[in-house]
Amino acid sequence: MDMTLESCRKFVEVLASDAPAPGGGGAAALVGAVGTALGNMVGSLTVGKKKYADVQDEIIALKAKCDALQKELLDQVEADDIGFVPLAKAYGIPKDNPDRDRILEEATVTACAVPMHIMELCCEAMECVSVFAAKGSRLAVSDAGCAAVCCKAALQAASLNVFINTKSLKNRDTAEELNRKANLMLNKYCQLADDIFTDVKAGFGQ
Repeated sequence: MDMTLESCRKFVEVLASDAPAPGGGGAAALVGAVGTALGNMVGSLTVGKKKYADVQDEIIALKAKCDALQKELLDQVEADDIGFVPLAKAYGIPKDNPDRDRILEEATVTACAVPMHIMELCCEAMECVSVFAAKGSRLAVSDAGCAAVCCKAALQAASLNVFINTKSLKNRDTAEELNRKANLMLNKYCQLADDIFTDVKAGFGQ
């Protein structure tokens, strides 16, 4: 079931239950979509204003990109659920089954794919948010700061769903490559989010 079609209250109730999904990955995707949408809102409040006419074309292009990012992040809520199914089934294979290790390894790699993609999408969103924060309407700059915070949280949350799986991979070369990619994104974009937050906060004399 696509939980993004349910109410916010229903999503949270199911998230709090013992249901296998949504979990951390799905929650990260939703938070990333919310952060992206907040940045997009700043763009919406910028377009059409004479004061920002010189950046209007750039903002319009960013808004179109964010429209696509929002949708793709929301799509990852269900995708994360689907990606986890093979791993859940693999853990149920009897330990004396000679194919268990191979199936479990393949399923673990599969389970890493969606949270890695969520991370990538959050990084793209953060690039947009940084422009919205710098060039968008000053009346909504606090929302750009909020967007950065949400995207950072989603990025970090998704990374933990990668790391919990890479830890159990037998193929350490694959595990370390996935870890390397995840850590590169964390290092670059968590700092970007912090910089955006700090700049926005400083604008309020704080």
